[in-house]
Amino acid sequence: MACIALQRGRSYTTKYILGSISMQNWYQHLPASAQAAFANLVPAAQSTSSNRTVADLPGGFTQKKLGQKTYWYYQFKSLDGKTRQIYLGNDSESLRGLIADFKEQPSHAEALAHLGRLCRSAIELGANAIGRTHHRILQRLADHGFFHAGGILIGTHAFLAYQNHFGIRWTEGNQTLDIDFAHPGNNLSIALPDGLKMDARSVIESLEMGFIPNVSQTTFTKQDEPDLQLDFVTPKVNTTDNPIRVHALNLSMQPLQFMNFSMDATMQAVLISRNGPVAINVPKAERYALHKLIVFGERPPELQVKAQKDIAQAASLIAYLQENEPDALEEAWEMIQRSGKGWISRCVRGADYLQSRYPDVKLDFIKT
Repeated sequence: MACIALQRGRSYTTKYILGSISMQNWYQHLPASAQAAFANLVPAAQSTSSNRTVADLPGGFTQKKLGQKTYWYYQFKSLDGKTRQIYLGNDSESLRGLIADFKEQPSHAEALAHLGRLCRSAIELGANAIGRTHHRILQRLADHGFFHAGGILIGTHAFLAYQNHFGIRWTEGNQTLDIDFAHPGNNLSIALPDGLKMDARSVIESLEMGFIPNVSQTTFTKQDEPDLQLDFVTPKVNTTDNPIRVHALNLSMQPLQFMNFSMDATMQAVLISRNGPVAINVPKAERYALHKLIVFGERPPELQVKAQKDIAQAASLIAYLQENEPDALEEAWEMIQRSGKGWISRCVRGADYLQSRYPDVKLDFIKT
């Protein structure tokens, strides 16, 4: 089987001679019981994440009297240790009733404990799980609004999130230590509920896990575990590679070309560990796969050897989508075609390499 990309001036023609039977098992289906258990916990996890209120913050209700009037607040301690208050309204029978109802409802901690039990059950039935350390990091950022503020999980953890979503387990490209995050940066107006400020830098420090920022302040490395890094990136909007400061997040991000292709089409997903679920945003699977090809095609030959995991992930996703959602791949390719010849040429180069390494993966949706 062969893949041939021909360059004629500025036009690119790609021809794929396809095999009829896949020679590699790119994924395995999860047991039906694991798929059902995961499907049952996803709505609860997403609802718990999206419906959080001031009553879920660690603190309590308090009132103040100014003159003849009484005002209610919710008081809590922020990450910097300062006591803060959120104004709820003037004292009234209806407000007191709402406060009483909140106190009678199961606490956020009780809801999380229940979700933890659901996750452990799903894992025991065969669902895919992430490690406790990675879950702790993701959950802390989620709790303080990173994903509500437009944050997206990219890289291998996004690849891992597709597993339970599709009801499968990957056989390639599923090992990682880094956690990669993306955000539209200053291109998005951030509005968090309840007037809370998303301070990602303080959230990372509050983990007390020894993360130290690099010189550019876009990567945080764990001192006693140097391979565990938190990387923050954003789409490149000009010619400079200098880090972009996102003041609304108190964070610097590394601009990357073509990043917007993944970020323009996202979906909600849920990762699970034995400690519970975490609701996240990830790129749509077809965008993730073709973005890997584009980025690979951008790399100089001497750096392509280091990107074998990216190619394996792209191959895994394309193999799955070709068998289950081929229209999604075709739509993503059409988007690349509308983006310009530079995008097309890079994607074709990445596809050529993928085909040479994994000739059983069908790439007939790429037509120029």
